[in-house]
Amino acid sequence: MNLKKILQDISVQADYISLRHVSHKVINLQVRNEKFEGINRSDACGIMVEVLVDGQFSYAATADTSLSGIQNAAQKALQLANRAKQFSLTKFSTKERPPTKGEYISPYKHGCNEFDSRSTCDLLIQLSQIMKFDEKIINRETAFAITEIETTFVSTNGAEAFQKLVKAGVTLSAVAANANGSQKRSWGGYQAAQIGLEVIAIDELKKTAKRVAEEALDLLNAENCPTGKMDLILDPSQLFLQIHESIGHPLELDRILGDERNYAGWSFVKPKDFGTLQYGSKLLNITFDPTVPGQNASYLFDDIGAEAKREYLIKDGLLIRGLGSLESQKRLGINGVSNQRATSWNRPPIDRMANINLEPGESTLDEMIASVQNGVYMMMNRSWSIDDYRNKFQFGCEYGKLIKDGKIIKTIKNPNYRGQTAPFWNNLKMVGNRADWQVGGTNNCGKGEPNQVIFVGHAAPHCLFSDIEVFGGG
Repeated sequence: MNLKKILQDISVQADYISLRHVSHKVINLQVRNEKFEGINRSDACGIMVEVLVDGQFSYAATADTSLSGIQNAAQKALQLANRAKQFSLTKFSTKERPPTKGEYISPYKHGCNEFDSRSTCDLLIQLSQIMKFDEKIINRETAFAITEIETTFVSTNGAEAFQKLVKAGVTLSAVAANANGSQKRSWGGYQAAQIGLEVIAIDELKKTAKRVAEEALDLLNAENCPTGKMDLILDPSQLFLQIHESIGHPLELDRILGDERNYAGWSFVKPKDFGTLQYGSKLLNITFDPTVPGQNASYLFDDIGAEAKREYLIKDGLLIRGLGSLESQKRLGINGVSNQRATSWNRPPIDRMANINLEPGESTLDEMIASVQNGVYMMMNRSWSIDDYRNKFQFGCEYGKLIKDGKIIKTIKNPNYRGQTAPFWNNLKMVGNRADWQVGGTNNCGKGEPNQVIFVGHAAPHCLFSDIEVFGGG
């Protein structure tokens, strides 16, 4: 499609018009207990038209990508803008729509066009079979998914940009059961990344499948996690969700403004906290960084054309910047980032996380373990609960190790911990170094009405926290 030509041919009286064309392709396969459960393919494409009229932005989407279909959508957006401007609380301008130019393509080698469903299915069945080495492994699940998203963005103020995001991943899980109950170990869900079919590293996947099942068995006869205040080491597989829930979401400016209060909730963070709130210890450094090569939510520009830049959200524990788009920044008067993103062509972009990373420190995992007299090392999230203000939380993990006098002494099951956001991060005692830093993310962050499920990235090393309330139980 020649979007520039279509943009020139649209006939509506607006101060600004943009076209965002999105093509979205997804393929996923699932295997359970060596049985193929199905392959799902979806292809979707369409255009979002946005207009600015007398300081009011409005939009309309269409799957009819002919000139007449786009013209009709533009006319509808114009009508909505004229109605909405009577009730506008903030007057916007083209300053909130920068004229970005450029191209970004994920660092992948093999995409959807080279996908072979038969060989992939055979591999998933084989991985499931590897986990079947003991009769106590009662459930085995393996899956593969690959996604391609192509976005072309043009506007009347000169924006002209293209992005192609390719993401793929394999997930594995095993459930073991005996008279003591059941336990689950899983792998892969937190390792979401921009990569192609080359993510299928067969030898490594076979080793991982065996380890996942062995750890599920290991948990069956393990003792319950102890209860009490103690040191806590979190694996990156758990830290990703901790960062997501207790840093990412509460720093979203639209949530602080109250836009999400009747669906996803508010935030304990107040506008006056920026520049004053000691969010964590001086070891806590959090960045918004959509420039990390291959991370799940890396990109050149967001869905309104704002250029992607690395920014500190929290520096030496001090809260300095919010997760807010150019619109939210103007409404609240607080510095934000390029994070106005949409899940598809028929959704408006809203404030979303992208890559929210905990920057590395100077410690090693061995040093952390050696420093702990009484504590627990926890891995991989199993359950989570956090209040509407993203303040009080409780997390459960799949797998734990008990640490006594600087040494790991045994596996423990059902490890959980709870706390409040700022006190928890202020108890950060040691942060893993660059060699320990792991990159991952998630593909299912939900927000907005109508709901939008989008992919985000997280990176972190191991971290040690002191004086945390830890407890056992299912």
